[in-house]
Amino acid sequence: MKQNYDIAIIGGGISGLMAAWRISELSPTLSVALFEKGHALDNRVCPIIAKKVGTCIKCKSCAIMEGLAGAGAFSDGKYVISTEYGGWLTEFLPDETVIDYIEQADAILVGFGATHERFQPSNELKKRCLEFDLHMSQAQLKHLGTDSNFETMKRLVEALAKRVEIYPNTCVTAVDKQTHDVTVRNANGETTFQAGKIIFAVGRAGSQFFSDWCEANDIPLHNNQVDIGVRVELPSMVWEDFARKIYEPKIRYRSKGYGDIIRMFCFNDRGQVVTENTNGVLTVNGHSYREESRKTKNSNFALLSTTNFTQPFKEPIEYARHVASLANLISGGSVLVQRLGDLELGRRTDEKRLRQGVVRPTLGAVPGDLSLCMPKRQLDNIIETLHALNQIAPGTANYDTLLYGIECKYYSARPKCTEFEVDGCPGIYAIGDGAGFTRSLSQAAANGLYVADLISKK
Repeated sequence: MKQNYDIAIIGGGISGLMAAWRISELSPTLSVALFEKGHALDNRVCPIIAKKVGTCIKCKSCAIMEGLAGAGAFSDGKYVISTEYGGWLTEFLPDETVIDYIEQADAILVGFGATHERFQPSNELKKRCLEFDLHMSQAQLKHLGTDSNFETMKRLVEALAKRVEIYPNTCVTAVDKQTHDVTVRNANGETTFQAGKIIFAVGRAGSQFFSDWCEANDIPLHNNQVDIGVRVELPSMVWEDFARKIYEPKIRYRSKGYGDIIRMFCFNDRGQVVTENTNGVLTVNGHSYREESRKTKNSNFALLSTTNFTQPFKEPIEYARHVASLANLISGGSVLVQRLGDLELGRRTDEKRLRQGVVRPTLGAVPGDLSLCMPKRQLDNIIETLHALNQIAPGTANYDTLLYGIECKYYSARPKCTEFEVDGCPGIYAIGDGAGFTRSLSQAAANGLYVADLISKK
């Protein structure tokens, strides 16, 4: 490791990788170092997915959430080519600029083996939703696939390693905004170096570290929304029509009871439910593979109730973590699963009732009662929305539909920035999901490329 770098990138997710790629492409004489606290890609092996264990054993570094290529390497690999959803870049850049950078990032991924196939919007399905006061966002969409996306990212990282210095299993512990001293810690101990420019690309797993750094350096933060809900699993044929035509139905519903927004998204056709470990708190998510032999008979999707907190409360991420922690506590250190019918009858799902159901769970979660850990308001919203969705996809609100909890999406606190350069911190930039600007692979990648262009021009 050198004593000085022109560019230091903190985080090896899609935004950091794209920033490193573009800088090394436009300014090959610059010295660039990328630091990732998680494992290298080849060492990112989840014991559950590898079928070595049945439940999460809380690895020190969660292979699904952390490591080179970020959480996106083990995501379902949806690449959204639209500005209707996927982040907030359009609050800072014109729509056409965001789309242009999304397309540029897609071209890079295609160069490393990503699929060319795109699902197109469907006005027919959008109209069907509107008939029942359900509002579906439209987008061109690529399904990269959990398996294929991993291979694409692996090839990208291998090529990038020939251009920049990449340090996995290396945690950044301090950044001095005045001197640009960066302190890192790995198996070799602790080292401090200087960087001309610094890019925080920490991802959601590093959002708390970045928020703490901002607060310690008196950088104003704006809290984004927090989404709390469940992962829904049901027979794949229920949503087959939507999956075949657009792949992902991304639908919003405003509850009649509270007037809250509930979002259906992160749809995984013939996929599986998985556990994620974020700093010791277990939540659920979904994956879907392109390889036919790895597909299941079920589909799953997130159904989350959105909350925007106002003053004086300023800890939405901790709120979501607290709700998820309750589910971990009740389940004995795991996540919960409950049949919708049992939930509506006010009784817990046990092993016997779970076996009686027609939907076979793809995750070994603990049968239980979600009403003991999820706030009533969010739970009421979830149940009401399931019955609304049942009108466009009959079978969604069946008794045996499985609900896993907790799933939550907390969007990082956003620092005050000018062109993504942190105010009062010349030469220090923040990008991607971890800085609260994006919430998708495509916008995070676009954000990385855009800031890399700014830096290269300077």
